[in-house]
Amino acid sequence: MVVAAIPLTEVASALGVGDRSHIALVGGGGKTTLLHALGDQLAGRIVLTTTTKMGADEHRGRTLLLDPTDDRIVETSSAGPVVALRRTEGDKAIGVDPSRCDGWFAAVDHVVIEADGSRGRPFKAPAAYEPVIPSTVTVVVHVIGVDALGRVIADQCHRPLRVAALAGCDARQRLEPHMAARVITHERGVRRSIPAGAELAVAITKVDEATMHHADRLTAELCRHAPDIRIVTIARHA
Repeated sequence: MVVAAIPLTEVASALGVGDRSHIALVGGGGKTTLLHALGDQLAGRIVLTTTTKMGADEHRGRTLLLDPTDDRIVETSSAGPVVALRRTEGDKAIGVDPSRCDGWFAAVDHVVIEADGSRGRPFKAPAAYEPVIPSTVTVVVHVIGVDALGRVIADQCHRPLRVAALAGCDARQRLEPHMAARVITHERGVRRSIPAGAELAVAITKVDEATMHHADRLTAELCRHAPDIRIVTIARHA
């Protein structure tokens, strides 16, 4: 199987996002970049938010709303994508309750959520209380940075003991593509938090010529474990 890496500017199309979507981004580092890329590419009223935490400065110049009413969301998002948060505390932004996202999705065209934390690491397995996914989410995108592959789990992954447990290996081992595929598709991983009827997709990020073989092997393993998963391979951007 040969993987073709797409530019970040084509991610919404590659994910098959339609006229309305409620997207939860989970897993490893790169979620905020994908959040804003989707905000740039989707049409209509768009809300970008988090149900966990993110950097207070991660609104990237977009209109920032703190604890907004639903009417304020509808009014403001008509002029372009908005970032909605509960509040800020120093350099951290505190996310909203998942039920707020469900309410917004009833009123706007797209809600895109950063629903997981990874402390910047390229791969993770969720703790029992993670990720925080609203009930009306239509697509869950599990993000994995290709730079996690071939590297020692304890050094490169968030919650390395959890990653190792689901992969069936030791945290001192290198994360091989078949191990990552096992974690992503494991019933005790993110799958247990996906709402009924929602699609699971995987985004393999930061891929270049030197790492394409890792993305190719991971894609093959994911197709073997779960052929229904949509896989998007995203090229490293400048």
